Amino acid sequence: RMGGNRVISIEIWRMRLAELKEAAKTARFGTVQPITGSDFVREVSQAPPDVWVVVFLYKDAIPECGLLETCLEELATKYAETKFVKIISTDCIPNYPDRNVPTILVYNNSAVKGTYVGLQKFGGKKCTPESVALALCDSDPVLNDGQGGNNVMEGVRRKFIEKVVSQLETREDEDDSD
Repeated sequence: RMGGNRVISIEIWRMRLAELKEAAKTARFGTVQPITGSDFVREVSQAPPDVWVVVFLYKDAIPECGLLETCLEELATKYAETKFVKIISTDCIPNYPDRNVPTILVYNNSAVKGTYVGLQKFGGKKCTPESVALALCDSDPVLNDGQGGNNVMEGVRRKFIEKVVSQLETREDEDDSD
């Protein structure tokens, strides 16, 4: 015989499981998918018109690429309706200069909608997922969480502000202890 709380807990668990299954059906992407030069047309240029594609050009030996990739991985998980792909820069564009990586190309409806060379637009070496999200959505609704509406940018802005305030509070606490 089960107690009343146990029955309620099982029912809540079943409802949550159903929600997760439904979310899994709607999520199209959710990761930064590695592609090759031969995959580019199919994965990027021929993506459906309702899909924004964020293309990350990188080189493994460049530390800034690792930093930006970490940010993009977090964004890809959060915004699973936006397609994130990564490709070695010279596999995508022969002779692409290493000084230009990392680079992000934003595609929609088979056209380049944005180009970001380096980390400057994202806050330099202090870039965060939030700063990358703000830059990507500066002029177009690139990021899509599948929930609809314009709440994506509002959530990113709120999280960015919370992070900045937290960093300032930490600095003040460190200064007070000196």
